[in-house]
Amino acid sequence: MERRTKIVATIGPASQDEDTIRRLLKSGVNVARLNLSHGSHSDHALVYSRIRKVSAELGMPVCILLDLQGPKIRLGKLQGDEMALVNGQQVTLTTQVSSLSPDEIPVEFPELPHSVHAGERILLDDGNLELRVEQIEPDRVRATVVVG
Repeated sequence: MERRTKIVATIGPASQDEDTIRRLLKSGVNVARLNLSHGSHSDHALVYSRIRKVSAELGMPVCILLDLQGPKIRLGKLQGDEMALVNGQQVTLTTQVSSLSPDEIPVEFPELPHSVHAGERILLDDGNLELRVEQIEPDRVRATVVVG
């Protein structure tokens, strides 16, 4: 019976040596995932070459999946240094350098208004907070807090 399922394994610090990669491939791994959020280009190049070397030695093809993170958008200076986000609250993300009012959140990403559409989600704090885009202006994005 032909197997149609693919097994994806993340290759990281604990699994990037040739012996471990060899064991993973022999165990059925078809796709080696490299998380580019961590490590340097030279680190990933070394692991990539190890995967290719072991794959060739074993005569076992393996895909390499490079996992890219989305943009990390930094906040500017908030008025009052902090802001509590409450479900249902209306907030404005602004590309202005500093916050102009208590409900505005300055972001260091001038392309934000051109990068989102009404109804889309914006995640903050590595996904712990969620906003829904309501309205887009040239230098502002008005949103509703979904998860505060």
